[in-house]
Amino acid sequence: MSNQLLSGFIALGAGGLLGILLFVPFVARVYRRRGRLTAGMFLLWSAALVYFWAIWTYTLLPLPDGPIEYCAGAILNPMDAVHDVQKAIGEGGNVLLSAAVLQLALNVLLFVPLGFFIRVLAGRGIVLATAVGFGVSLFIELTQLTGVWGVYSCAYRFFDVADLITNTAGAFIGAAIGLVIPARLRGGRELPGADLPRPVTRGRRLLAMVCDALSFWVIGAGAAVAMQLAFSLLNGHRVTEAQTVISSTVANVLPLVLWTVLILATGRSVGDHSVQLAYRGPGKEFPSRVLRLLSGISGAALLALIPGAGELLSGAFWLVTLILTFTTDGRGLPGLLMGRPLVDARERSAERPARITHAA
Repeated sequence: MSNQLLSGFIALGAGGLLGILLFVPFVARVYRRRGRLTAGMFLLWSAALVYFWAIWTYTLLPLPDGPIEYCAGAILNPMDAVHDVQKAIGEGGNVLLSAAVLQLALNVLLFVPLGFFIRVLAGRGIVLATAVGFGVSLFIELTQLTGVWGVYSCAYRFFDVADLITNTAGAFIGAAIGLVIPARLRGGRELPGADLPRPVTRGRRLLAMVCDALSFWVIGAGAAVAMQLAFSLLNGHRVTEAQTVISSTVANVLPLVLWTVLILATGRSVGDHSVQLAYRGPGKEFPSRVLRLLSGISGAALLALIPGAGELLSGAFWLVTLILTFTTDGRGLPGLLMGRPLVDARERSAERPARITHAA
């Protein structure tokens, strides 16, 4: 596998993992500041996450496998790159495909997305986007020059002033391209009317379920990893079977405890809070909240704890939940058991709920 492909896979993997960890906070923030999450917005932020890792993997990897045999120096004269291009022109052939021209072009293109994302996603101006591009490029060049800040005995890649200039130019171009995006769509600023109730679609209900599942898993997995690391440090990098069982138990129980506290206190799960949904209607509040607790991911998790057939029962529970989400009016199993409609949590009156539409 080539170094470029390996760097690409690392960027995709790291970006995907970071995306999973940040997905629920991201959805919650978007719904509060923008009112809704669009496919375009989600794809743009996903691309930014992958790019964030790609810019490091492509500039710093592959790392040396062992001691550095040849120490790279510093190219401080930016005109060296110009001379390389002039040499390529003198040699004839297709100049655009020469190594000197391709290196300059790729150094510019590598930082175009950075300027664009800072302009569009962060809502910053061209000057700041260009300055950030310069700062990121300088940090990368210094990281290479110092052998990853002292990890290696000397530089394993050249510090090149020409790279610094072309990277900064790329960030400037990307920020300029961002001007084509309307100002109202740039940045994470709060849009007018973001706090107004919107139609509750089945897609929004499914998004709430995804947020519940992801946050439930992240909390459990995070707790298990933290405990395993703690046990490993305490036991001299050794974890006993009993400690593994303890970690697994905590991973299963901790999310259940947190969901129980949250739903009994507010009547809404993590997913409901993230996408601004609520079940409102007649009936006593506490029994309804207990039903909400048991009819969501907590119910599936409790079934999974049953010895023997637990996984099968939990899977059947999820299947029924999905079917009811599409075959009922959208409120799904929780709404059916509670006898309450699913409304936008920003709806001030439960007597006038936002009607569930058939749009995904």
